[in-house]
Amino acid sequence: MSLPAPGLYRTTVAHPLEGEAIPAGRLVYVGTKADGAFVVVPHYNEKNRWFWREPTFPLTDESWASTLMALPAEGFYTLPETLSFEGGGKWLQNAIIQLGYDQSGQGIAFVAERRDTYEENALFFSDRGKRIDDDLLKRLVWAPILPVAEPEGGPTRH
Repeated sequence: MSLPAPGLYRTTVAHPLEGEAIPAGRLVYVGTKADGAFVVVPHYNEKNRWFWREPTFPLTDESWASTLMALPAEGFYTLPETLSFEGGGKWLQNAIIQLGYDQSGQGIAFVAERRDTYEENALFFSDRGKRIDDDLLKRLVWAPILPVAEPEGGPTRH
């Protein structure tokens, strides 16, 4: 049986047995565990990232699985072109963005900001982003930003 690789997907057709829980136009995660592949809908969003939990649904229907649209992983990317917005404003080509999704699986870009008024030398990402179309979503360039856990007691100062 040929099933999709683990990752994020957008449904294009309702799940044949769980159509109420997994309708068309829904963000899902496909994963695997000891008893086989599964699909799950997002549970909650924190820092522009989805987190998942039970219930999961077995993914055994190859024809339904073939209707899933693969999505890039949530994370950090650069823009392949400048984006101009209605009413003014723009994000420049190569700007660092955080990619997230709404519950329908539509991409949302959150642009990186450096706040000069803060002591930390860090980038910040708003909790309000701009929806991006599927064409741009496919052309984003991965930005490998290293995740580092803070030491116990908070950041160190030198």
